[in-house]
Amino acid sequence: MNTFRGHSFASVAAIAMALMFSAASAASLHAAQEAKSPDTPAGNAENGKRVFTQKGCYQCHGREGQGSTMTGPRIAPDPVPLEVLSAYLRKPTGEMPPYSAKILSDRELADIYAFLQSRPHPPAAKDIPLLK
Repeated sequence: MNTFRGHSFASVAAIAMALMFSAASAASLHAAQEAKSPDTPAGNAENGKRVFTQKGCYQCHGREGQGSTMTGPRIAPDPVPLEVLSAYLRKPTGEMPPYSAKILSDRELADIYAFLQSRPHPPAAKDIPLLK
């Protein structure tokens, strides 16, 4: 069997393909984020924070949606458009479990979206005294 540092070529190829698709997904999400819809329904950020915690979103994405390289991507501030987020939540392609409308209603999703939009941007490095 052909190996590369103890890994089969098939596993190395699978990892390479996953990285390519990951980069393509990030590019398409970024493009979608640039085209935010002005008619995105308003939600209740306070209730969104409660639902975000209740449904366990914080376990992977952090309490502020900041994400982690070990658990889940950053989803706030500046989340992708609601339509993109909704489509991914309903039929995810990664390790995230699906959240059908029975588990997370459209109203709850709009509230979570409002919560994610309400998260402040982190301070610039130049504004952090310890980094000066």
